[in-house]
Amino acid sequence: MAFLWILTCLALIGTAFGCGTPAIRPIITGYSRIVNGEEAVPHSWPWQVSLQDSTGFHFCGGSLINEWWVVTAAHCNIRTSHRIILGEHDRSSNAEPIQTMSVGKVFKHPNYNSFTINNDITLIKLASPAQIGTQVSPVCLPETSDNFPGGMKCVTSGWGLTRYNAPDTPALLQQATLPLLTNEDCKRFWGGKITNLMICAGASGASSCMGDSGGPLVCQQNGVWTLVGIVSWGSSTCSTSTPAVYARVTMLRAWIDQTITAN
Repeated sequence: MAFLWILTCLALIGTAFGCGTPAIRPIITGYSRIVNGEEAVPHSWPWQVSLQDSTGFHFCGGSLINEWWVVTAAHCNIRTSHRIILGEHDRSSNAEPIQTMSVGKVFKHPNYNSFTINNDITLIKLASPAQIGTQVSPVCLPETSDNFPGGMKCVTSGWGLTRYNAPDTPALLQQATLPLLTNEDCKRFWGGKITNLMICAGASGASSCMGDSGGPLVCQQNGVWTLVGIVSWGSSTCSTSTPAVYARVTMLRAWIDQTITAN
C-alpha cells in the first residue's frame, strides 16, 4: 500500500512540474499588452517570463522551455546586460518570490530577417539554471509534425499594453483566448507578408500588443500546454479585429533542438 502511495506521489510530482502542466491551474473564460484580455490566475502560466533591462523596465515576454533555456522573439534584441524574471505575476509587488536570472548566452536565429520578420526567434541560455517548482515550470515544445488547425482555441499571455495608446503596461499578467487562423485566412488581412514560418491568431475581439512580444501562444494538446507561437508582429494599433502574427514553433523546432544540443 505504501509503495502504491509513493508511486501516486511521484506521478503527481511529475504532473506538477513536467512541461506544459501548471501546478496552479489557469482559468480561461470563453474557453472555458493584451487588449480585451483578463488578469491571469497568479502563476498559472509558470513558463511566462518578463525580459527587463537593467532599470527593471519590462520590454518583452518569453517562455521557459527547460531549466536552462528561455525562448523569445529575435526582434526583442536581447543583450547579456538584460535580466530574466521568472515566477512573476504582479510587477508592482516586491513580495513575490521571483527568480531574477542573468543572461548567459544569446542565440538569435541566423536567418532572422528584420524586414520580413521571418525566423523571429531567439534562444537565451541562462547563466544558472532556474529552480523548477510550483510557480516556475517549463512549457512543452511541439513536434515538427504537429498540426494546429484553424479555429483551435489557444491562449496568449503577457504584460503588454492593454490598449495601444496606454501610458504604461499593466502590473498584473494578462491573458486572452484567441482562435488560430489558417495561413490562407490570415493572408486576407496581411497578404503576402504571411509566410509558412508564421502562424496567426485573433481577429476575435482580443489581441497581443506592444510589450507582449516574445511571449507565448499556447494550445492544449493531449492535456498539456504546448508552445505553438511566439508573439511577433501585428497591427500598429493592436486592433482586436485583425489577427496578430506569431513565429510558428513547429517550423523552428529543429533549430531549437540543434542550438540546445550544441550548447
